[in-house]
Amino acid sequence: MKISTRQVDGITVIDATGRITLGDGDALLRDTIGLLANTHRKLLLNLAEVSYIDSSGLGVLVGAYTTVRKQGGDLQLLNLTKRVRNLLQITKLYTVFTVSDDETPAIKSWNMTPAITLPDLVDPYGKAGLERAAQPHVVV
Repeated sequence: MKISTRQVDGITVIDATGRITLGDGDALLRDTIGLLANTHRKLLLNLAEVSYIDSSGLGVLVGAYTTVRKQGGDLQLLNLTKRVRNLLQITKLYTVFTVSDDETPAIKSWNMTPAITLPDLVDPYGKAGLERAAQPHVVV
């Protein structure tokens, strides 16, 4: 497995090539993403050149996602091959990751600003109102 990184509009793109299997790239990918998560909040993992992922590789993807999220970041997947896409769908991991087929829209989606900003909601009853709402109601 080979890994290279590049910056595109403030997003760190990780280009992976080869197989993500036990003993063949799983530790390299895990360690690379772990290190990047410390300093980069937006990671886009390009899997266009990844030909195969085994169960260990799936574990690396899930572990990387968890690590990045715990650091306050986000990890998205890019350019899945048909084989990798099918594997993620079979294992239901496709619903966990944000997946894009094109780099430009993926980058733009992170750099978009919301059209409106909603105000913070304030409880009109204060803390007492929240405590009262949390207590069970008994009807006699």
